[in-house]
Amino acid sequence: MPARPGEFLARTVRAIEVTENAIHAVVAILLTALGVALIIDTVRQIAVILAGPYNLPAIVLAVLDEALLLFIIAELLHTVAIALRHGGALDPEPFLVIGLVAGIRRVLVLTAESEQSFHWNPQGIELLILMALILVMAITILVWRHSARLRGDATSATAPSSARKSQG
Repeated sequence: MPARPGEFLARTVRAIEVTENAIHAVVAILLTALGVALIIDTVRQIAVILAGPYNLPAIVLAVLDEALLLFIIAELLHTVAIALRHGGALDPEPFLVIGLVAGIRRVLVLTAESEQSFHWNPQGIELLILMALILVMAITILVWRHSARLRGDATSATAPSSARKSQG
């Protein structure tokens, strides 16, 4: 006897959800492995820099570059954990934060490697574009948080009145 269309659809949706969770779990495992490998590589790079001639800007640049990259991996892992916890629902804010950190990381690396004076060469244009991108992402995060706060206030403002109706 063939299954009813509603049962088939429910099974299909459930299979998709299980597959999605499995993919999220694999991504989490890969990000964790990447983070561990990055930590090992960071320690190795710092040891190589410290073994050579003392060069504080090189040390600071290497540590900052690797630390921000680790932060990006950690944010991605956190986002995957949220997706697993909430059944695949993704919040755009962590991705905006990741983009913001990546942009800031690139600006720091470019400015540390650049010459003392500013020129409108490809690096200067890239810096200008990155600064505009960072500004747009920061404003977007502020707007997102403000709208989430307004949605939260609207939800809490309506909750007591509906609770009173159910009591009355």
